[in-house]
Amino acid sequence: MQFKYPDLLWALFLLLVPIFIHLFQLRRFKKTPFTNVALLQKVKTQSKKAKNLKKLLLLCTRLLLFTSLIIAFAQPYFAKKDVFKKRETIIYIDNSFSMQAPNNGTSILQNTIQELIKNTPKEKEFSLFTNTDTYKNVVLKEIQNNLLSLEFSSNQLQLKDIILKANTLFSSNGSSIKDFIIISDFQKKNNSAVIDSIANINVYTVKQQPNTFTNISIDSVYVSNTDATNIELSANLTANKNANNTAVALYNNDTLIAKTSAAFNKTKKAKVKFTLPKNVKINGRIELTDAGLLYDNNFYFTINKKEKIKALIISNTETNFLNKILSNDEFTTSVTTLNQLNYSKITSQNLIVLNEINSIPESLKNALIAFTKNGGSLLVIPSLQVEPKNYNALLFNYFNTNIKGITKIERKITGINFSHNLYKNVFQKRVTNFQYPTVNSSFIVSTTSPSILNYQDGSPFLLGANGFYFFTSSLSTENSNFKGSPLIVPTIYNIGYNSFNIPKLYSTINKPTNLDIETTLDKDVVLKIVKDKSEIIPQQQAFTNKTTLTFTNAPKNAGIYTIKKGNIDLGTISFNYNREESKLQYINTNTIINSTESNSISQLLTNLENNQKVHELWKWFVIFALFFVILEVLIQKYFK
Repeated sequence: MQFKYPDLLWALFLLLVPIFIHLFQLRRFKKTPFTNVALLQKVKTQSKKAKNLKKLLLLCTRLLLFTSLIIAFAQPYFAKKDVFKKRETIIYIDNSFSMQAPNNGTSILQNTIQELIKNTPKEKEFSLFTNTDTYKNVVLKEIQNNLLSLEFSSNQLQLKDIILKANTLFSSNGSSIKDFIIISDFQKKNNSAVIDSIANINVYTVKQQPNTFTNISIDSVYVSNTDATNIELSANLTANKNANNTAVALYNNDTLIAKTSAAFNKTKKAKVKFTLPKNVKINGRIELTDAGLLYDNNFYFTINKKEKIKALIISNTETNFLNKILSNDEFTTSVTTLNQLNYSKITSQNLIVLNEINSIPESLKNALIAFTKNGGSLLVIPSLQVEPKNYNALLFNYFNTNIKGITKIERKITGINFSHNLYKNVFQKRVTNFQYPTVNSSFIVSTTSPSILNYQDGSPFLLGANGFYFFTSSLSTENSNFKGSPLIVPTIYNIGYNSFNIPKLYSTINKPTNLDIETTLDKDVVLKIVKDKSEIIPQQQAFTNKTTLTFTNAPKNAGIYTIKKGNIDLGTISFNYNREESKLQYINTNTIINSTESNSISQLLTNLENNQKVHELWKWFVIFALFFVILEVLIQKYFK
């Protein structure tokens, strides 16, 4: 038992006063003679004993009365030791798409908010944050409407980000008690940190479990085949458990153009195909209906009028292998000799290939440097008769590349940098036992550039990045058989394809995306993307013959956006949500270090409220005091 005013307990020493009075009996007695009668003498003895007992009882009741009053004024209570310390509470609510999972007819996010509103004390001050919003030092009535209208977000915070955010919301007061409540379904994708770095913070996890349900998601869309007149479009679907055949519809804007059925195999996957006319602009949407998560039931894609990539080959030898790879289907390729080069054409190109040029004139060097600075791509294929100093004047501008010498030892090309952007999505798996191309002579170079293809000794055969690529050997048939290797086509094609970022079928929200628009910007004019009433100005960089748009954290919502330059439509671009949350894989919260798991929000909030409760006892001692007053009255009246 604890006391709010313990100093008042010193008053208990005053109880010694009536005890002393009772013991010493300071009152004098007067002797009165009486007849010596045995019967009267006996009555006199009995009355004296009864009187002493009555006085003792009255003394006890009065002592207990005053004791109760003194203790009542000291205000005793039962509570935990730190009950009067300042408490800070921060709540995190996961409003990611996986919280759309159904639970008793509604989503688990809606159930979470309803339970939180129902069990949070109305006047309790706390802080709350979600994946998108933050409310610091508020009471429930201030944010209740915001919580009820909380929308789902594609931005799911990782555990480490949740921890850092909570640490910024807590005060620096070291004596306060800090409670951090994490409410989530705890998808496995955000299990990227352990909560062992939070000092002096009580971490509580409330795992929201959805009902068992079947979720079907559209994972990806791609062009699987083309011919002279049509495009075959394929869509991959995935279910989290065995699913029945599902209807899938294809729309162009809001017009239904095709409908089919997806049949799932034993691996819970399905593929549907649609045939579309070639060279027709389509703002597409593939749609299905299921009772699981809603965000993955629509998939947006865009087929724009395809702009051809402009490539210029400067060569004094045959270029048949380049012409075949940079074909007229996707490229506008022109070939010229060095003597006949029209320098004015350089600025309008997307890719320039120097093929087997022995010497690079100063004027060409300056033009190429200016060309790459304006966003163009450069591929250099040297001849064996190059002048190193002449080439180095150009190469040194790119990753400090220098030709140091030449080796005439036969070397095999054995290494592939699969992580390089040039080979992204080219190989289904890492190839280790392919037929290695060889070269008879090659250059020894020093560079800070990443390698793309390597010789067996680890030195680079092809190096480059960010629009610059350099072969360290001639590709002539007399020197190398690389032209006959399967690597030649994806390597040259991707160098050309990456020189101009053609709008893809779709992009993924929150993943960096670059898009080149064949337009120039006037002063004070910017490009923007528009959807309904929403307008977004992306990061953009203007070059002489194009404008590059960069998307990182915007837009936030999936859909098809129109690219505008003022009132002029320049095309469309589609964005889709990441399908990672459709996997519905959850972690065990017991594995999170330094945290306490709770079964429900109401139970946790009740327990935390009970930890702060003070069980006051002064009323009981007032009742005891009244009881002793009544007891004294009864003794005075009825004790004879």
